[in-house]
Amino acid sequence: MRHFDFSPLYRSTVGFDRLFTMLDSLGQPESAQAYPPYNIERTGESSYRITMAVAGFDQNEIEIEAHRNQLTIKGTKVADDSDTEKEFLYRGIASRAFERRFHLADHVEVAGASLKNGLLHIDLKREIPEELKPRKINVTAVSGDAPQSIDAKTVDAKAISST
Repeated sequence: MRHFDFSPLYRSTVGFDRLFTMLDSLGQPESAQAYPPYNIERTGESSYRITMAVAGFDQNEIEIEAHRNQLTIKGTKVADDSDTEKEFLYRGIASRAFERRFHLADHVEVAGASLKNGLLHIDLKREIPEELKPRKINVTAVSGDAPQSIDAKTVDAKAISST
């Protein structure tokens, strides 16, 4: 059941349709997907780590794909002939296939992945390109015929002292 109607926002915004679609999909149940369990942690100013419990999976049975701000992790268990010969009294370790998707923010890239002690660690890093970072703009003052360049701090200091 959805509580918000985003249609009025579609009329007055441009380029935010992906955000509204993502917010809309977050409100819907994820079909009770709880396997495998995972943690998301912040490891630094612009770095994150997803840790998934993938007990029983080997590194060649796990596939990680990042495409257009979406991270997909798939686990496919290769059938083992020795399991068919065994008689399990209780089978608590899941060996079923899984697919887990994460939506990544803009400029978040996968830095690496490792599998250790049944835990899959996926390291993520946010790297904003230089052209998108804030930059300082110099203000040019025109006096007479020759333009004179003044930096923004000087203009602020003059404005404060004149008041």
